[in-house]
Parts: sequence; structure tokens; C-alpha cells
Amino acid sequence: MTIDAHPAAPRHAPASEPTPRATGARRLRIALAHDWLVSLRGGERVLDDIVRMLRDRHEVTRLYTMFDAGGPISPAIDLLPRTTARLSNMPLARGALRRWMLPLYPRMVADLSRALARDHAHTPIDLLISTSSAAIKGLRPPEGVPHLCYCHTPARYVWSQQQEYARAGSLQSLGLRAFAPHFRAWDRRTAANVTRFVANSAHTAREIKRCYDRDASVVHPPVQLGAFSPGPPASRRDFWLVVSALEPYKRVDLAIDAARHRNHPLVIVGTGSMRRPLEQRAGPSVRFVGRPSDEELRDLYRRARLLLFPQIEDFGIVALEAQACATPVVARAAGGALETVVDGATGAMFEEPTPDALLNAIDRCPDSRDDEVARACTENAARFAEDRFMDAMRNEIDAVLRA
Repeated sequence: MTIDAHPAAPRHAPASEPTPRATGARRLRIALAHDWLVSLRGGERVLDDIVRMLRDRHEVTRLYTMFDAGGPISPAIDLLPRTTARLSNMPLARGALRRWMLPLYPRMVADLSRALARDHAHTPIDLLISTSSAAIKGLRPPEGVPHLCYCHTPARYVWSQQQEYARAGSLQSLGLRAFAPHFRAWDRRTAANVTRFVANSAHTAREIKRCYDRDASVVHPPVQLGAFSPGPPASRRDFWLVVSALEPYKRVDLAIDAARHRNHPLVIVGTGSMRRPLEQRAGPSVRFVGRPSDEELRDLYRRARLLLFPQIEDFGIVALEAQACATPVVARAAGGALETVVDGATGAMFEEPTPDALLNAIDRCPDSRDDEVARACTENAARFAEDRFMDAMRNEIDAVLRA
């Protein structure tokens, strides 16, 4: 049976979209692709910045995605017409269950490739840009159209952290073990569909080389410094904070165990497939707050004693949002945190994934009430400002078009 992608209308009327600035360069028609539109997390914030950066000078024709939950993501993203794969209408595609559809991802990407080819035949595009952490980088561009991929990570549940995802349950573990070799073969093969890779960190660039045998330049994701800024020093309280999707590899269990050991207040922001078992694990000092508004999240950053970041993350924008609010970070000494947290100045690192190692780092963490610590945190976060990201991505687009 042939599976055809189907288009959807923009979530809002496009009449309010800003008028692009007049430039001397030719206005390009650019298609975008993203794994899924489910909620506003780090990957979607990067996509939002790319959309806002492009629309000033070029035309974004359409957004191609495997799954679309139908809710609002951001004003800029919501304006875009989009195409989803028909398999995304299956009941299993709802919420976190979409990860159980991993064996179908190649078919869904092939479906979107056909839709992109049909659209290009009708009205040609000049460039395809994908932002990928699962499978959408495998999208095949029309002949002669370059494909620039901003890669958050090769799919970590089959390439680097399969054991951590298997912690969610034996059935999922069996499914990953059975299908992971097939997906890795497809994922490596379809890396040839990408003209140029851009990694979100040096850690991810190394993973792209290991998994795909491809080189990648590095452009760190942006921090919204306008949205995250310090509050009054007197507002600090003595609670620890976790801001994370509640998924196995995030290792929120380590933060909970550390808080239980000392009976210390811990606030956990986020939702995910592991919420119920984590709530069962938590003691009376641990509080789950779900998904707050941006203003409520900023307030938590401003009031927390420190942020706990116990996972190996490809980059981890949360660590920089906290520092933008003058909050130091206790982070695992691996992955993207090595590029975002300055041990002894803007936080503290720990090596082993154990509650004792985490507690030792908490004891060494600089005091958020110290003016010099607050200044070091905000200055470090400022290195990752949005304008720096947008300038770097414009250079990447120029480079792929020249090639």
C-alpha cells in the first residue's frame, strides 16, 4: 500500500506574517523539516529561531514533519503550512507512544520525501533545512537541491543510550534490541541525503562522525536572554531544581535519590513517560510541577539554589537558561555540559552517575547568592545569544549554497 503525506493548513492565518526586508540578494524558497511538532522544547526553540531568521530575507515554503499533535508551538512555527505523514494518524502516534513507531520512521520519511518531490515539481525550492534528533535527516531532497541538516543528535535510543531507554520497561527493551540494527543501517545510509551537517555541540559533531562517518561544523543553540534574566538576589531559596523531560536517559532518578538522602527540597519541572515511576520513587521533599508557563519557569530558575543536570546531554539549553538567570548548574561531566558549564565558576561537575557523586558536586557548587558567581553565570550564558546563532546559521546557509 502506498502511504501518501497530507498537507495541513497553518494554525493561524498567514496575513499577520511580517513583510520581509528588501535585500540585494535573491529571495530563496526554503523548505523546512522537523521530526515532530508535539511541544515547545529545546529542538522546537531552535526551529523557531531558524524560522524567524529565514523569514526576514527568504520564503519558507512548508514544514515537513512525521508527527503533529495539533497544538500551538510558537507564533512563527504556527504560521507555516505543514505536511505530515499519514501514518501519524494512527492512535499509537499520540504523545510519547510515537517512539514505539520507530520501525515505521523510515516509511514515514520516505512518504514525506515523495510529498516534497511533488511540491518541488509544482513550485521549485532552492534549499531544504532539517532539524533532526530522530529520523527526519533521512529526508531525500529533490535532485539538485542541497540539504542542510542541523543535527541535535543521531537518534540516541539506537546509537548511544539504548540501555538508558531500555530502563523504561522490558517490552521496550526487546523492541529496541530487535529493530535497532535495522534502523542504524537505514540511518547511516540516508546520511548521504544530507549535503552539509551542522552539529549543536562538539559532542554531537563527534557522534555524527562516529555514526555517519561525516564531518560537521558546530553552531551552538541560542539562549533567549530576553526571556531568561536574573531576579533580585533576595528572592533565592534553598531548593534544588530539575527542568527536564521525564524520560529514562535524563536520569532524574539520580536527583530524586540525592534529595531523599538529605531530605532536601527538590522541584521537578517537566512531563514524560517516566513521571509515574519517578513520583513513586520520590520522597516528601520532592515536588512535581508539570509544565509551567515561561514566566513561572523563569521564576523557578531565579529562586532555585542550583539546577541539577544529571544526564549526558547532546547540548542542553536548560543549563544555559539557568545560568542566564544567575543560577549555577551541577552537571554530569560529559556531553554538551562540558561546553556550557564552567566547573568551579558557574557550577560543579561530577563524573560517576551515582547519588553520592552528585551530592559531592552539590557541596562544591558555587553559591548563587554570591555576586561574582551570578556575574560569571550570566556572562557565560551571554556567549550563546540568539543573534550569534542566527549569524552563524546564515553563514552555514551561504556555505551549503556555494558548495
